[in-house]
Amino acid sequence: MSEDEEKYATVSIPVQLYEKIKQRIEGTEFSSVSDYVTYVLREVLVSLEEGEEEEVFTKEEEEKVKERLRALGYLD
Repeated sequence: MSEDEEKYATVSIPVQLYEKIKQRIEGTEFSSVSDYVTYVLREVLVSLEEGEEEEVFTKEEEEKVKERLRALGYLD
């Protein structure tokens, strides 16, 4: 097996969801429900990872800033 080949695992989804996805991908570039689900999951993970990178302050740091702003009278 070359480095470019991906290994696969099986994931179960409800049949009703499978059928909805199957209908949704008709006439699209997706050749299977698995291709579509893989695409969607990758997009979600990338979005989540980008969201994590965009976090400027930790929750603790955010609370400290709010406390300072309250002490200065900017927040109630």
